[in-house]
Amino acid sequence: MFGAILGDIAGSRFEFSRPEKFNYKKEPFFTDGCFFTDDTVMTVATKYAVLNETSYRTAYLHFGKMYPLVGYGTMFKRWLEGGGCAAYRSFGNGSAMRVSFIGEYFPTLERVREHAQKSALCTHNHPEGVKGAEATAVCVYLARTENSKKEIKKYIEKNYGYDLSKPLLLIRPRAKVDMSCQVSVPLAIRCFLESSSWESCMRNVYSVKCDTDTVGCIAGAIAEAYYHTTGQNDLELIRRYLAVPDAHGRCDMTLFNWATMN
Repeated sequence: MFGAILGDIAGSRFEFSRPEKFNYKKEPFFTDGCFFTDDTVMTVATKYAVLNETSYRTAYLHFGKMYPLVGYGTMFKRWLEGGGCAAYRSFGNGSAMRVSFIGEYFPTLERVREHAQKSALCTHNHPEGVKGAEATAVCVYLARTENSKKEIKKYIEKNYGYDLSKPLLLIRPRAKVDMSCQVSVPLAIRCFLESSSWESCMRNVYSVKCDTDTVGCIAGAIAEAYYHTTGQNDLELIRRYLAVPDAHGRCDMTLFNWATMN
């Protein structure tokens, strides 16, 4: 899960814009301009739901209300403000960015798929929203259980219908920010497939104009599961960005504690 959180943080400052002259091969991942977003909050909320055996809806409402100003999409914000009354047929990438812990935690592919679906359905109950969440969690599971990139690619293409064959070299020229699962999830997987480490996976994310924090969150989760490391000082970085002062000047350790809990 650290790979997802650090992917979100590293991508946060380029979510909506980036410099015209941008050297993605040398750009530092973590600077003072980075921050955690809704991707991190909801990823931690998923872990909270699983470990406490509570509903995903309850966890998302709980963490969403604790951290209301972290960049939620319009529809999720309305859902949050309305008390989580009903799912809203979204196929946005919010269902995929929060699901990585499910792929890490559950021992079988069947349980991973079951819980990924449940995590999506409380909000993103459009078929593409559910598919994006499931495909992401399955990628993480397959990566951590020693499947090859070729096997992961074949499984996802066969079972979820994503075309993962187009190289980033051909994607870059016409890429644009698209927050749907249909675009974000296959792009994130492709960034992983062309990587040689977590760092190079993030370089791939940086190289494409996209919803950088969310694509980074998804791709970073898969890459960490596959390479078994991010190559970063995980705990130090996560403490630096997640242990933040609250409205009363006290240090809020909630996100950090849940993110790092075994």
